[in-house]
Amino acid sequence: MSQTTTLPPPVPAPAPRRTPGGAGSPTVVAHRGASGHRPEHTLEAYRTAIRMGADAVELDLVPTADGALIVRHESELSRTTDIGARPDLAHLRRTRPLGGVPRAGWFSEDLTLAQVRTLTARERMPELRPGNTVHDGREGVPTLDEALATIHAEGVRAGRRVGVLLELKEPARFAARGLAVEGPLLAALARHGLDDADAPVAVLSFEEMVLRRLALRTRVPLVRLLDVGDDAGAAALEEIASYAGGVGVHQDLVVPRARSGRARPSVLVRDAHRRGLGVHAWTLRAENRFLAREHRRGPHPGGLGDVAGAAGALLAAGVDGLITDHPDLVLPAVRARA
Repeated sequence: MSQTTTLPPPVPAPAPRRTPGGAGSPTVVAHRGASGHRPEHTLEAYRTAIRMGADAVELDLVPTADGALIVRHESELSRTTDIGARPDLAHLRRTRPLGGVPRAGWFSEDLTLAQVRTLTARERMPELRPGNTVHDGREGVPTLDEALATIHAEGVRAGRRVGVLLELKEPARFAARGLAVEGPLLAALARHGLDDADAPVAVLSFEEMVLRRLALRTRVPLVRLLDVGDDAGAAALEEIASYAGGVGVHQDLVVPRARSGRARPSVLVRDAHRRGLGVHAWTLRAENRFLAREHRRGPHPGGLGDVAGAAGALLAAGVDGLITDHPDLVLPAVRARA
């Protein structure tokens, strides 16, 4: 006969840490504002997202030549501003590595803040979002301070606390040019009263080292971003949990796209939650071009598909938040599961 052994009760897994904006239910984060409806990273894109009900707004940060933090998806400015039509700034055109690939254009790190303030914003994907182009030229390029003040003011009008997710774009490249972003970022958070663990803010990056440095300098939640092809296995998540409170992952890492039929979720969310990491999936866009086959509707790449269905698949996989260009279309999917 085998000897009976009394086992201790199992230790529960730690609750996943959530990024700002939600209160129990999954968080809906407006990616660069309501960028499906307004040119991205404009103050009106942020206001529109909050009026639609978004829990939080995602901002991307890059520096100017004089060290100011501005809000742009990337430091090359020709796709999102009118700089290409500015002969007085033509001499600043350069070729620089962007995401490791040489790119010709005008870069924020070559312009002073005063020069950036002369630019106007425009739609980045006019072929897919022609309706957004009617807003071209109406606004400038916001600084981090202006964006934080606008989001706070709009949250006050809405009578609720709106979260902010701040992504640091290529911080190592900027630091190598003497434009380290951590100091200006932490100073801005302090100015706006967002420099403690309970503030509705988180800092995100694809780069591990900047997050490790920030972990020694701030109590603000940190989030490691992971793209398709990055290591999202259990050991990698264990390491991330040593310096960050969450992961922001490409949606295909949560629900890989199937060649036929419907895709099945991966174990990423389960493994992250076991390590106390919250999981936000990015980026949900409503246009067919960005959706898996089963969620497309009609043949046109710019036609709107079933983004609510795509959101539902990610919610069923257990994600803690969805980052989207179309908060108005994703919010109903979240509320339906509440």
